[in-house]
Amino acid sequence: MAVASRFQQVRRSMSPTLVASDALDDDDGRISSPLLHITGLSLMWLSVTTAFSAIVEYLYGDPDGVALLLATALFAVTGYLLMRFTKVDQLDTAGSFAAVGGTWLIVSLAGAIPYILAGTFMHIDDAIFESVSGFSCTGSTVFFNYNPNISDQGHGILMYRQLTNWVGGMGIVLLAITVLPSLGRGGLGLIGAEAPGPSSEHLVPRLNETAKRLWYVYLAVTGLLAVAFLAAGMGPFDAFAHGLSTAATGGFSTQDSSIGGFDSVLIEVVVMLGMVIGGINFALHYRFGLGDWLAYFRDREFRVYIGFVIAGVTLVVGLLWLDSDFGFGDSLRSGAFNTIALATSTGFGNATGAGSPGDFVQWIPGPQVVLIFFMFLGASSGSTSGGVKVIRLQILFRQVHRFLQQIRHRNLVLPVKVNGRRVADHLVEKVMGFIVLHITIVVIGILVVTALGADLMTAVGGVVGSMGNSGPALGEVGPANSFIDGFSRPARMVLALLMLVGRLEIFPMVLMLVTPRRMFRRLRPRKQLS
Repeated sequence: MAVASRFQQVRRSMSPTLVASDALDDDDGRISSPLLHITGLSLMWLSVTTAFSAIVEYLYGDPDGVALLLATALFAVTGYLLMRFTKVDQLDTAGSFAAVGGTWLIVSLAGAIPYILAGTFMHIDDAIFESVSGFSCTGSTVFFNYNPNISDQGHGILMYRQLTNWVGGMGIVLLAITVLPSLGRGGLGLIGAEAPGPSSEHLVPRLNETAKRLWYVYLAVTGLLAVAFLAAGMGPFDAFAHGLSTAATGGFSTQDSSIGGFDSVLIEVVVMLGMVIGGINFALHYRFGLGDWLAYFRDREFRVYIGFVIAGVTLVVGLLWLDSDFGFGDSLRSGAFNTIALATSTGFGNATGAGSPGDFVQWIPGPQVVLIFFMFLGASSGSTSGGVKVIRLQILFRQVHRFLQQIRHRNLVLPVKVNGRRVADHLVEKVMGFIVLHITIVVIGILVVTALGADLMTAVGGVVGSMGNSGPALGEVGPANSFIDGFSRPARMVLALLMLVGRLEIFPMVLMLVTPRRMFRRLRPRKQLS
């Protein structure tokens, strides 16, 4: 009922009377299309990433500079034309969802072009999978079974791959909004449709200033992590590259064995701290940076998130130490790292190879169940993490408690509260609908992927991991394997779609798919209502 109610609310916002007045504006000759305009802005930003990657490619003398420059020109010209001939007018809820979902889909597909031009993959669908995995910050890859492997790629292609994580971490649309004028409530709807979590925070009155300040915090976290990696022993290129993907909780690495390729406890400690930071609401980072030293600890979601991580690490390390052949040192190192990696949906691995302590597909079932729970849960709202989010679990438990109390006391009025503030009933309903829809899509995804040839454990791990944007999974697609190992080409395209659905918190992508005409409705002139 909650899902149906939520969809009816959004569909009511699609009423023709709401859009009849949004006719083609002939004053400046530009078409009113939020989707195309924001896509144009996003492609312009994407051209900056490919241009930077081309410079890196030439500095290191690698062979794919021409391909990256061609991609830069294509993105820049296409983006400029879309910006030049379109504009953004008023946005309702459905328009925001369609614009965000459509932009992410188009940019993720366009992101495969540099791989295609460089001849990185043998199949176009593999280039699309890697692009979607990068922008959605999932961290799953199809590189390992290719020759050459990840570490044999040119520095420019590797930098572009890391930048897809970084751009997708804070949000493609949020990056575009930084250069848009104030959009009012419609712009807030864009952020709400893309932001990870059930709510988005307005840090300052002007919307584009809010977007800029979040990106400033993101830049600062990225820079600090890059410096920390350099101090821990990484080279300059690897330090910067991993600073990008760690801040984004994206999981892409420049090494075939991910973080395990460095075989350094100090580097792994820095990565774990970085992943925990990336899983915290960035609005809290902003307030802490302004001198609010207790910003983190006043936030109940932060306290619950840290509590879950500590409890998960303790449980996994204990189970590995007591019920496996690992010593305490190996149990602590592999258990803590992989639990944090999946609790923050980052997806880094510290396995040095198949069968090593960090290869969690070889663990006993108990710790694997804990990892699946974290793949589903994710970290905090407003972070770069994927998953359902801790705050939704808080609201779910409080709603269950209220329901049970009202069974005992029929006339009891018991509001749902988070951080001491009442959560409106319609938001509680939205959260319930989200969780039901998330579980429904996971079940359908498992059925489809299994039907396409994957074994059950691999399908469960792959689907839950893709929806939670957590990267490596169980079965045949653990941290020491590629997604080519366990899934057919059609199954990988299903998982790529699930990555986008999970990254955009389900509603934007689902509504875009069930109402595709909404994306292009504003392109057609309408008669004004009398």
